[in-house]
Amino acid sequence: MEIGFESFYSKRARGMKASEIRELLKLTQNKEIISFAGGLPNPGAFPAKVAAELTKEVFENHAEDALQYGTTEGLPTLREAFAENYSAHKLECSPDQILITSGSQQGLDLLSKVFLNPGDTIIVGAPTYLGALGSFRAFQANIESVPLDEKGFRVDALEEKLEALKHEGKRVKFIYLVPTFQNPTGVTIPEDRRKRILAMAEEYDTLVVEDDPYGRLRFEGDGVPSLFSLDRGVGRVIHMGTLSKLLAPGLRVATLMGHPDMIKKFVIAKQSTDLCSNTLTQFISAEYIRRGHLDEHVKFIRDLYGKKKNIMLQAMDDFMPSGVEWTRPEGGMFIWATVPEGLNTVDLFSKAIERKVAYVVGRAFYVSDGGEREMRLNFSYASDESIREGIERLGKVIEEAL
Repeated sequence: MEIGFESFYSKRARGMKASEIRELLKLTQNKEIISFAGGLPNPGAFPAKVAAELTKEVFENHAEDALQYGTTEGLPTLREAFAENYSAHKLECSPDQILITSGSQQGLDLLSKVFLNPGDTIIVGAPTYLGALGSFRAFQANIESVPLDEKGFRVDALEEKLEALKHEGKRVKFIYLVPTFQNPTGVTIPEDRRKRILAMAEEYDTLVVEDDPYGRLRFEGDGVPSLFSLDRGVGRVIHMGTLSKLLAPGLRVATLMGHPDMIKKFVIAKQSTDLCSNTLTQFISAEYIRRGHLDEHVKFIRDLYGKKKNIMLQAMDDFMPSGVEWTRPEGGMFIWATVPEGLNTVDLFSKAIERKVAYVVGRAFYVSDGGEREMRLNFSYASDESIREGIERLGKVIEEAL
């Protein structure tokens, strides 16, 4: 007799859905497919030699501690290293404001666990990072969205949304955004808009979650102050950082940063999740940062990814048919493309796979409707030659559909 498991699942579990991007990525495992789908760093950029040397040193000098349970907050030397490095890059903070997490996705899970009751309201961009949507949906949040333009969050639409929700008697727990080289669009919110967002957060008494995996990956243009730094210690902004895009995602080392009182609550929530993050990779990461390797490596991947971005943009100029539009980011890992009226990127996806090229459909990044004509293209992972070849293939798919 087969067991009917559905009746055992919680209401929360019944509402969970597989990540659309993860399901799509299964179709791209064929080595013949040129994939612009995953948000993957280039494996050729991983500092394997230095990491191996540091790992050896850690085992020689700190094996008993590195292989033992660690503190939930994270290795003290790593938190100190992050605080010093962040502060040197105009993100002033102290170790007691930092919690080490097992990747930024765990940070999103902790945010949801600490702040969200079922039905609580939050605001995100349209489009926004789909991993965040997955976490917020798992905790049964009421997710509202505001549209983006070429400068990110439209502050006029955000103010209208906040005012409308206030009149409905709904309190917004937090505004979630990826302000710099956004995933998926690649756009960056300018300083004046950031200040306006903070002013609205204060006016409507809500928090701001600043997810910043790509901020250091600027290839051109002037830097923009982080929302966390603009908050000037008030505590209204929670900042998320990670080594996944700067060093290696396999380390699973990231930071959740906020007011010390808030960090204490995150620590309690984390204790019931994993007790502590990977102690060994924390030791390795601490040494990597302390010895100045991280800053040098960031310079290297900026040059690498900047070149790849330019190759993709040139290929799109060369091969995309008339009517296709796309963003021109100054950094990060993504370009956001929009196909002409009458086309649908979900329908085009199977045709693209037939031509052995892949992307992520735009609708995956929206709360409900939207994204039917949009796609996300990653330029960091593929080889330079594959970028041109893949964009040429994709251009032919769109041209045939037109």
